[in-house]
Amino acid sequence: MICTLCPRMCRAERNEERGEGFCRMGTDAVVARAAPHLWEEPCISGTKGSGTVFFSGCSLGCAYCQNHSISHERQGRPVTDEELAQLIRGLEEKGAHNISFVTGTHFIPAILAALKLYRPRVPVVWNTGGYETVQTLRLLEGTVDIYLPDLKHVSPRLGKVLCDAPDYFEFASAAVLEMLRQTGCPVYDENGIMRRGTVIRHLVLPGCTGDSLKVLDWIAEHVPDGTPVSIMRQYTPIAECRIRGMDRRVTDAEYDRVADHALVLGLNALTQEKESAQESYIPNFDMR
Repeated sequence: MICTLCPRMCRAERNEERGEGFCRMGTDAVVARAAPHLWEEPCISGTKGSGTVFFSGCSLGCAYCQNHSISHERQGRPVTDEELAQLIRGLEEKGAHNISFVTGTHFIPAILAALKLYRPRVPVVWNTGGYETVQTLRLLEGTVDIYLPDLKHVSPRLGKVLCDAPDYFEFASAAVLEMLRQTGCPVYDENGIMRRGTVIRHLVLPGCTGDSLKVLDWIAEHVPDGTPVSIMRQYTPIAECRIRGMDRRVTDAEYDRVADHALVLGLNALTQEKESAQESYIPNFDMR
């Protein structure tokens, strides 16, 4: 295939085993982990966990990515469409509240093929860094029940330095609006578990709170009231990130500044405890 799935529009040739585009992945899905995940937002993880499939490779190049071994180093195991369908079924049988695909944009054809083989009875979640095109998201319309996008940066400079994507906000903001159009207002079951909707995530980064406030201002102006906004405090420095200032955790004052601004704006904000910024919360990508 000649790939135009992500905003980079590489038009790179990809076959089953290899690709020449930014993600450097072929068309067959590569999975690093498939297991119940208890560390998402409470309305996603609940008590039984989110049945999460972590894919290898990524269309972003976030220097601080906690999943560096799979996003940058592309560790993982190739699976056929049939094997991916079996993974989905197995997670559902374990009692997961939903099936969550993490960083799956470059494998959309394989994911859709697997879902044709087995469509779970629980909601399908699209967990993404937010760097999507509206055209690609429309391939998922009617298939994805819950969108879980990041909205990382407004600043083109931060997008370039931290994610190798100066056009990040241009695409991510349009993508969020398309996700909201598809899902509508959030719907929950009797236990507060989301059945349909969009949860916007924003990770507070050290030294970047001014940009965080601009992200929240945009959400307040453009996103319907009641949309959950998860303000994440889990930033953990990784050895691979060499960018000055990114070698520390977020301070109490930095996080409180962002969380307080969300309250002033009247957002439906979900906040995290300081303890969330621990390496123990990073999944073990053991290819199981």
